[in-house]
Amino acid sequence: MATMTMADWQTLSDRINHVAPSATLAVDSKAKAMKAAGIDVIGFGAGEPNFPTPAPIVAAAAAAVQDPKNYRYTPTAGLPELRKAIADKTLRDSGYEVDPSQVIVTNGGKQAVYESFQILLNEGDEVIIPTPYWTSYPEAVKLAGGVPVTVFAGADRNFEPSIEDIEAARTEHTKAIIVNTPNNPTGAVWKPETVKAIAEWAIEHHVWVISDEIYEHLNYDGAKTTYIGAAVPEVRSQLLVLNGVAKTYAMPGWRVGWMIAPADVAKAASKLQGHMTSNVNNISQRAAIEAVSGSLDAVYEMRAAFDKRRQTIVAALNDIEGVNCPTPTGAFYAFADVTALLGKPLGANKTTFANTSELAAVLLDEGHVAAVPGEAFGAPGYLRFSYALADDDLVEGMRRMKNWVEG
Repeated sequence: MATMTMADWQTLSDRINHVAPSATLAVDSKAKAMKAAGIDVIGFGAGEPNFPTPAPIVAAAAAAVQDPKNYRYTPTAGLPELRKAIADKTLRDSGYEVDPSQVIVTNGGKQAVYESFQILLNEGDEVIIPTPYWTSYPEAVKLAGGVPVTVFAGADRNFEPSIEDIEAARTEHTKAIIVNTPNNPTGAVWKPETVKAIAEWAIEHHVWVISDEIYEHLNYDGAKTTYIGAAVPEVRSQLLVLNGVAKTYAMPGWRVGWMIAPADVAKAASKLQGHMTSNVNNISQRAAIEAVSGSLDAVYEMRAAFDKRRQTIVAALNDIEGVNCPTPTGAFYAFADVTALLGKPLGANKTTFANTSELAAVLLDEGHVAAVPGEAFGAPGYLRFSYALADDDLVEGMRRMKNWVEG
């Protein structure tokens, strides 16, 4: 019988070893570390609004700090007042009714994503992920023992998957499909016809739909978010809607998200969360009540500022030789095609790059501009730029990139 060595028993799990770290957070962390070291870096990496959280939301949190009832454990699924406020907000914004019992409040939208796959997937179940995708989707699938199945659509199709390609990816193991519109990383807003077709396909083939709607209020040029649960009401019995306060209300650090799901799924999510984190921070929950039930005026003001930045960054990117950036109509990301830069001598040392991961790394080191490579989103040849940063920083960052590329 072989003797187990220390190296054997100290080995980490296969599950965690097969999961890639978050590329967006990695870029953001490196940029912040360089700033801390005194290097002037312009960060286009993280999708983090630079606006302060609106004053009425902050005031609600300040009042909550003084109330001793918030010092105790509260229900795992969320404060009843917040669950009802989210249900009311869903009727107001999405146009259909949900019961507060269907709402599970989570520690940010990312926990809602993680819990969805933990609840739905068995080992080997497949999840169709329209690509380009948010970097955490496939990793969350793998953490649940599932298999990500990507379906790519490029800029020529507005980054929208066709139902024919989705059907071609379906197998007997297909368990779920992800819908994300407005989209991260591309900023695309899918046509109503696309969203409806996916819902009808999912109903026909008994596939769960996971709809990430966290950018719902960030639309431009007349584009509108199509809420899949409103577009095809029959899909709601197999629909999980994921959302949160981070993007809409400039609250990324408050860590409040939610899942809206059929009753049995919501009950399972609460059970899982009871063993993970229990209730979300009560002060943040009180702030979220004000956010989701209050006026959207501040949201629309921020959207107007994002719109101005969107136009500025798209024009600046397209003014760089070898860069082609479609105009996004949602979220706050520009997704630029930089394939023409690969293999071309760039930067201070006239380095050539085989992929955008290499290019982004040297752009940060030499040009002091942080962008996320397309490989993180299943789309080699692209760079993602978040324009949720100050106007002056945006202009300066684009100037630096142009100088770095064109010499």
